[in-house]
Amino acid sequence: MNQQQLEKVRDGKGFIAALDQSGGSTPKALLAYGVQEDAYSNKAEMFDLVHEMRTRIITSPSFNSDQILGAILFEQTMDREIEGKYTADYLAEKGIVPFLKVDKGLADEKDGVQLMKPMPELDDLLKRANERNIFGTKMRSNILEPNAQGIKEVVEQQFEVAHKILNAGLMPIIEPEVNVYSDNKEQSEEILRKEIEKHLDQLQDGQEVMLKLSIPTKANAYKPLIDHDKVVRVVALSGGYSRDEANEKLRENDGLIASFSRALAADLNVNQSDEEFDKKLKDAVDTIYDASVNKK
Repeated sequence: MNQQQLEKVRDGKGFIAALDQSGGSTPKALLAYGVQEDAYSNKAEMFDLVHEMRTRIITSPSFNSDQILGAILFEQTMDREIEGKYTADYLAEKGIVPFLKVDKGLADEKDGVQLMKPMPELDDLLKRANERNIFGTKMRSNILEPNAQGIKEVVEQQFEVAHKILNAGLMPIIEPEVNVYSDNKEQSEEILRKEIEKHLDQLQDGQEVMLKLSIPTKANAYKPLIDHDKVVRVVALSGGYSRDEANEKLRENDGLIASFSRALAADLNVNQSDEEFDKKLKDAVDTIYDASVNKK
């Protein structure tokens, strides 16, 4: 594991950009960017267009290491190039730590949660991630109800996969998202925090993880996780909140930084001039950075 990148992620001021929309969410991401579905006729063309969008974001002067600690990539983005360099290498040269989304999407709902689908090709993907100089990974589950059994299974699955990622020499970001629109969200978060703590306490010496969580209903509800000696960093997803709303909620939580996707790219459009595009991106980066480092 790259120790310089580890120190940046652990101690740096800023946030992590989520650029990891994959198969199911790519059409929505392109549509939000102003690319209509009739602009492509197959998945290959669709992924070409989304790589153009991500390239435009990553190469923007506003996408800089002064404010952005890391970026989460989709598998195809990892295997593609930006200005003649593999994406992770391009990011690293900018001083931005590269992460990779490794999950294959969500299973059907059961016991109030959605577990991750099986990942039979994970070992091969982790090997390729190391070859592409990826620092860490991210994987998402979804919690819809405060079902103790379901949440227990979510956390067990997350840590089971995290151990494989650690054994491959990579840093896992564990993401058991609590749906921000679910009923009894605060109750789900309390169950989740306790389950995560159990597994953190079982990690061996030298083993550390990162967490990506929904911004809690009760401010600082995740402070025990942020302060845990087995946690490198806790980052927050925007979860469907507008950028202003997500930033406002984020400011209430000491030590919690952003890892936003939609809230980062919401104002970007394919038809903008480079000057206009960079200005919109800078506005987003500035406000998300401010919410990550300046607390109430």
